[in-house]
Amino acid sequence: MAALSWSDLPPELLGLVLKCLPSLADRVRLRAVCHPWRSNAQQQSLPPLLPWLTLPDGAILSIPGGEIIRMPVHKGAHCCGSVDNWLFLVQTDGGCSLVNPFSGATVELPNLATVWNHDPSNATSGLNRILYKTVVLSPLDSSPDSLVAVLILGGGHCSTVCLWQPPIATDVPIARARWPLQVFDDVAFFNGKLHGLAPFNKLFVFDIDSELSDSPKISSIKCIISYSVGLPQSVSRTKVHIKKEYLVECCGRLLRVRRFLQSDRPGQAGRYLKHQRTVAFDVFEAGLSTNTHCWRKVNNLGGQVLFVGPHCSKSFPAVEYNRVQRDCIYFMCDYYPTLDPLRDSGVYDMRTGMITPLLSETVAVPQRHGGKWCPTWIFPADSTQLPLLSAFRLCSACLSVS
Repeated sequence: MAALSWSDLPPELLGLVLKCLPSLADRVRLRAVCHPWRSNAQQQSLPPLLPWLTLPDGAILSIPGGEIIRMPVHKGAHCCGSVDNWLFLVQTDGGCSLVNPFSGATVELPNLATVWNHDPSNATSGLNRILYKTVVLSPLDSSPDSLVAVLILGGGHCSTVCLWQPPIATDVPIARARWPLQVFDDVAFFNGKLHGLAPFNKLFVFDIDSELSDSPKISSIKCIISYSVGLPQSVSRTKVHIKKEYLVECCGRLLRVRRFLQSDRPGQAGRYLKHQRTVAFDVFEAGLSTNTHCWRKVNNLGGQVLFVGPHCSKSFPAVEYNRVQRDCIYFMCDYYPTLDPLRDSGVYDMRTGMITPLLSETVAVPQRHGGKWCPTWIFPADSTQLPLLSAFRLCSACLSVS
């Protein structure tokens, strides 16, 4: 009887192994073992890959293993956000683009420096840094000409929303870009419409005029929810608290996620963010199905998890093999100073109210020093769907662990 080799591993067993590998780097390494494994891996139906977290110096951190990954991007560009598996990059001259680092695909966007009149090379420094939140109507992998919306949030709590329809990228006139005057904390597409979360518990919907003869523009905005909600019980009423909010679509629901921070230093003023720590979350669904619109408290995520941040928020399925905890909220330190996005990071369990570490306790992440990248989640595509050349290029990048 001839001796069997690893290349003869039955496809069903290989599939079981792949399902236990939620890391993109591990799946790429497995595909690189031999041609039969690479071929069989392409036939497997696998759970989604765990997201990565970008670090200020341009490195990328895998969750929860803590591998440091380097991926090639254009020299002089820094990441200011993300959409699924695409990075939102800003050049030193203000040029903007959405780049898929896995496939190399690029969607050019207008020069946003003309919108906000700031120095793009200094966009992440100081208390008055510029924040970008990019959202798309349809996934860019399948719809590269999808409508793109960018929320630009500047110092002094002022904001604007810009729209573009690729592949044409034309600079936006400042007069039009500065409208609407309403301040928004976050934006998201839901049921084909752009929604904006504003202070004082308000939710707005944007009417977008997208005539074929002209670039898309906001024709009007309408407040559809203005409904106050109180503090969760776990937030101390005797301490000053800071609140951050996120807007995210989750399985046909539009969710408002509130995050509460309080100082871990007795006697320290609430304005010193370096002493703040996350103490609680609560979640509300936008109740839009009745005549009286309101925020409805949500006690679970229906088996989903949320990854939240000012530059990217996304729901994610919790399945048996991907090691994420159902009904949990994954978060990073996304407020100034953000030199260490792991400083105030963790996993909040909505069922127990407990916060656990974002990374495994056995992971030792090297100290990172400085950089212009904003911390954001990136959701890598399944390696079995990548072209062979891209997969091998990615394999080399993933193996270059610092």
